[in-house]
Amino acid sequence: MQAFPISVSQRRLVAVALVCLAAAVFFVRQHHSASAGATALRVAPVVPASAGQAGADNRGRRAVVVDVVGAVARPGLYHLQHGSRIADAVARAGGLTRSADRTAVNLAAPVADGEQVLVARRGAAGPSAAGSAGAGAATGPISLSTATAEQLDTLPGVGPVTAQKIVAYREKNGPFTSVEALDAIPGIGPARIADLKGLAVP
Repeated sequence: MQAFPISVSQRRLVAVALVCLAAAVFFVRQHHSASAGATALRVAPVVPASAGQAGADNRGRRAVVVDVVGAVARPGLYHLQHGSRIADAVARAGGLTRSADRTAVNLAAPVADGEQVLVARRGAAGPSAAGSAGAGAATGPISLSTATAEQLDTLPGVGPVTAQKIVAYREKNGPFTSVEALDAIPGIGPARIADLKGLAVP
């Protein structure tokens, strides 16, 4: 058979077609490799629950600060968990001493931030003074310098906690010189002092 001669223009068309075919094959292979690589390098998303967990931890660490004084082994400031009781504060302070008046402190009461926990000592006012104050409780004013915490608790507006603060104040500063000196005790203001006039004496 007689072969037909291929012109130069035909050869160029064939060459261009081959180049285009090679480029198409190269592009397909590159695209396939990139897709496979993207799948292999997939990164797990960050779990947002970590922020919520941190918030829960912060709530769990919320604390109150209390000042434990009186008949305990180690008086001082202590950090306690929210919802703690007086018993927890006393335990952190080393527990009650032998001189502590166990009946003068309510160990089941909850503590509040900034509260002073006072553990009174037994017989702080003395047996004779306590007797005279007890007799005077029914017939006359109560002596702030000699009355027990239980007797002070009978005064209007003075609860167990405030009564213990009065006892602790006089143990630290000495006998009261006036009823107005109660103003130095947290929780007692001018209105409360006015109510005690005639019912309490230094």
